[in-house]
Amino acid sequence: MIRIGKISYWHVHAWDYTKQAEAHPGAEIVAVWDENPERGQEAADKQGVTFYASLDEMLSRDDIDGVIVDAPTNMHREVMIKAAEAGKHIFTEKVIAATLSEVNDIIAAVEKNNVKLTVSLPRLNDGYTLAIRELLDQELLGKVTYVRVRLSHNGATANWLPAHFYKKEETLGGALIDLGCHPMYLTRLFLREEPVDVSAQFGYITGKEVEDNAVATLSTKSGAVGVVEAGFVNNFSPFTVEVHGTEGTILFGTPDSKLLLRTTRNEEYKDAWVEIPVPANRESAFEQWISHIEQGTTADENIAMAIELTKLMEAANLSNAERRAVKLNELQG
Repeated sequence: MIRIGKISYWHVHAWDYTKQAEAHPGAEIVAVWDENPERGQEAADKQGVTFYASLDEMLSRDDIDGVIVDAPTNMHREVMIKAAEAGKHIFTEKVIAATLSEVNDIIAAVEKNNVKLTVSLPRLNDGYTLAIRELLDQELLGKVTYVRVRLSHNGATANWLPAHFYKKEETLGGALIDLGCHPMYLTRLFLREEPVDVSAQFGYITGKEVEDNAVATLSTKSGAVGVVEAGFVNNFSPFTVEVHGTEGTILFGTPDSKLLLRTTRNEEYKDAWVEIPVPANRESAFEQWISHIEQGTTADENIAMAIELTKLMEAANLSNAERRAVKLNELQG
């Protein structure tokens, strides 16, 4: 049984991960720390476990094997390095951190202390992602030329996101660094090559400290372009994926959750859009984390994608602030 200490209930998905732990036969939450003592005590009481006002005290428990991190983004470096140095395995909400420098510090601590890290990048495990990757592996689109992924909801206009999600000091960003993480890592994945620079534009529809409307453009050496869109201000914006190539196109979610293919590389798909079966999701990031702990393996692809995600997010934030394209090799690791 993997015994888990919960680090904060700040994030909106904190209870989702708690439920995943509760449902997993090989895991249980046994302790809670929160930078907000009242919230932490309430969460601990609800689960019938111990609340710790001191993170160091919780991490000193020999019977805690790992931690789930849902602390404010600006605390990730501090709490994850402490957890790694205490020998605790780490499952964390995205992003690992807001800058490449902080991510490298965290990864160094993880590797030095031989703990297992997995980042919640859930859409990497969804069936449509697995199917799109398979189609790209078959080179049915020819050379990939353009990728667009959009994800938006009405959290700011309908006022269901918590107020602290708009505090820039804690979040280090808004719609893009939160919801936009998903289209960002998917766009990067489907481009199949590392971007060389990023341009971003943020909008502030509801007048919050952080952006609630955002777009980022990724440019590559080959000339392929990726477009990442995210927002907190849309009622009926479907999750949308477009992958275009010199010989064909893949569409998903325009607007229905169907995967469509058309390509000149196969007679079956040449003259009309054909719906492609979407396989079942593979095991969740949380389930993968538990498996890595039990089997002594490492989440290599997951961690590599999470590091790339931070690089792209840091470049996007810098691009919007300085009104220019930011080259990834400018970033200081």
